[in-house]
Amino acid sequence: MFDKKTKKTILDVAKAVIILIVIATPILFLFFDDALALFLGLIFGASATFLMFVELAITIKKAVNMEASRANAYTMSKYYLRFLIYGVVIFVSIKAPYINVIGTVIGLLSVKVVIYITNIIVQKKSKRKEE
Repeated sequence: MFDKKTKKTILDVAKAVIILIVIATPILFLFFDDALALFLGLIFGASATFLMFVELAITIKKAVNMEASRANAYTMSKYYLRFLIYGVVIFVSIKAPYINVIGTVIGLLSVKVVIYITNIIVQKKSKRKEE
C-alpha cells in the first residue's frame, strides 16, 4: 500500500511512541496514586492517535491522485472524521472508570511530541553537517 519510505516513517513513529510510553510508565507508577488508570489512558490515547496517523497517511496518498476540488472535499471529510474519532476517544475515556482522561490526552499528543522531537533532532544533525 505504501512505498518503502512511508512505511519506514510510520514504523519509526510507532517505535518512538512505544519508547515514549516505556519512559513515561515508570514515572506514572512512581508519582501517581491511580497509575494503572493513567497507564491505560496513555495506551488508549496513543493507540488511537497512531491509528489516526496511519489513516492520515492513507488519506494523503489517495488525495494526491485526485483532482484538486475532489481532493479538497475528500481530505476535509476525512479530517472531520478523525476529529470525531478523537472526540469519541476522549468521551469513552471520561465515561470509563478504569481509563484516566489525562492519560488519554497525553497519549493523544504522543505522536505529535514524537514528530516534534524528531524534527528537532534532524535539524540539529543537519546544522552539524553544515559546519
